[in-house]
Amino acid sequence: MAHSFLKKMLDTENSRFRLEIISCLTGGLFLIDSWITGLIYSNPVLSEIPGIIAALLLGLPLIWHAVSDLWHGETDMNEFAALSFTASFSIGEYRTAAAIAFFMILAELIEYRSQIGARKNIESLLKLSPDTAVKLDNDGSEIKVRSNELRRGDVVRIRPGDSVPGDGVIIRGESSLSEAAITGESLPQDKAPGALVYGGTINVSGMIDVEITTDAADTTLSRIKELIAGAEDSRTPVMRLIDQYAGWYTPVILMLAAIVLFFTRDINRAISMLIIACPCTILLSSPTALVSALSAAARLGVIIRNVSVLEIAGAVNAMVFDKTGTLTTGTLSLAGIYPVDGLSEDDLLRKIAVAEFSSTHPAARAVIGEAAQRGWVLTPPEKFEERAGQGVKADDILVGKVEWLVSHGVEIPPDLPGQTNSNDSGDKSVLLVAIDGNYAGAVTLRDHVRNDAGEMMRQIRNGGIDKLVMLSGDRRGAAERVAAELECEVEAEILPEDKMNRVTVIREQGHILAVVGDGVNDAPALAAGDVSIAMGAAGSDVAIHSASIVLMNNKLDRIPFIMKLSRRTVSIIRQNLIFSILYILVLLLLSASGTIHPALAVIMHTASAFLVVFNSARLLREGEELS
Repeated sequence: MAHSFLKKMLDTENSRFRLEIISCLTGGLFLIDSWITGLIYSNPVLSEIPGIIAALLLGLPLIWHAVSDLWHGETDMNEFAALSFTASFSIGEYRTAAAIAFFMILAELIEYRSQIGARKNIESLLKLSPDTAVKLDNDGSEIKVRSNELRRGDVVRIRPGDSVPGDGVIIRGESSLSEAAITGESLPQDKAPGALVYGGTINVSGMIDVEITTDAADTTLSRIKELIAGAEDSRTPVMRLIDQYAGWYTPVILMLAAIVLFFTRDINRAISMLIIACPCTILLSSPTALVSALSAAARLGVIIRNVSVLEIAGAVNAMVFDKTGTLTTGTLSLAGIYPVDGLSEDDLLRKIAVAEFSSTHPAARAVIGEAAQRGWVLTPPEKFEERAGQGVKADDILVGKVEWLVSHGVEIPPDLPGQTNSNDSGDKSVLLVAIDGNYAGAVTLRDHVRNDAGEMMRQIRNGGIDKLVMLSGDRRGAAERVAAELECEVEAEILPEDKMNRVTVIREQGHILAVVGDGVNDAPALAAGDVSIAMGAAGSDVAIHSASIVLMNNKLDRIPFIMKLSRRTVSIIRQNLIFSILYILVLLLLSASGTIHPALAVIMHTASAFLVVFNSARLLREGEELS
């Protein structure tokens, strides 16, 4: 329903856009005809008739918009333009009136075209979802259905070249899928049975059968559309500041024009002032830059939920990172198995794999993956309990940290794997195991730093951010090894709620803080930061809703890109505003002195709008080297 409404809205606005273009072109032709006729024939009536037609074609819509704005309690450039048009028309300057209306409508079309960039992104996203899908019936027969009718559990067949109709899991077949529209990843991704696929991605090669896991309204693509729409509707502090003073702008300009008219008795000067004072360049300064920035970010799989974050991110002077899955690969590998006497390594590993069967923690996935490689068939436990950052309890098995086992009355021996007095180094994560309340052994796991983490840290430091902190619930030895490699501060063995408290403390020290995590167990810390960035959020409800900036992929180079984009966006907005204000002030003085005729005023006014739009459009090229 929401998607249908959005498409109707886009169609309605595009229809209005086309009608205004036709009106502008038609009126412009009559205006040109009026000027040419005036040059060829000496009879002024012959040139005034097409001038009047042009003025009416172009001016009546302008007056209608101005009256409509006033009726709804709004004031903007339409009021200035309507006053200028009416004044010129009333003194018989039909061609001047038509020129005023022509260039004002042209400026409005430029503004409209620049501000619908984000909506065009949504419209293009809408087109990613296929209207129909091939659903497999219980007997394997194919049925063509509408994509929005698909529900969880339905199985669809996707042939090469088809778009995936919804989020799901491959149950049969192998293929490569282009996920560029969702994650920003330019290369197709190989997919096999068990792999996740996202609605809106393109099946490049083989035929696959996919079981739908989400309803149409809950797909990753749908959530991205909502985020882009929300970003377009949000406002930055600069935009709110402009709104705050907009109510004073119109009365002041009208008063100045009235004063000039009173003392000079030259209505052309007042008309020129009204034309020059139209604030469209000021109004365009921020939205055009922000739309360009949003488009550049979306191209790289970076979704900015609120444009106000773009102003804040450039001022960030401290960053906090989660370790596992953010700075490290998040893919743990088994480093050692240490059972107690009387228990084999296979028995201990099997016990841990069964206990961790229902957990999604990276350590659990590593153990279960090792069990799968050994060909074991695991049975899920009847009872399961998990505490984030501590461990799990499954039937009579406890797996987790020392504190977790101690809290259940388990006596822990003094010499454990991962301790300084053992043969195992302290840079590994350790899972302790208890069976029937007795310590049964431990396994050690090792994570690996991402290849691009070091370069990302270097770029961030070069950007002026010196305080870099890694927070981890992992063992101190494992966390310190990563921190030493990346040259950042570290705090280890802390719970998710402790991460949030640490973020709060850093902010209270006067830092503007960005928090980077995976958006799952980091959600409290993400919410506490000035800027929050969720990594690899494709398919994750929690990640998408817990951060102000969402990365649909796991590429760390997007983080310095965000900081650079923020600084560039703020710089472009300031350039636009300073130029617009100085331009208006200078031309107001020239208009008041009689130097600028109304016809020239509208040309110069329109030219300023072009300059602002083109200056903002430079942001569209940001991040091209990362594509």
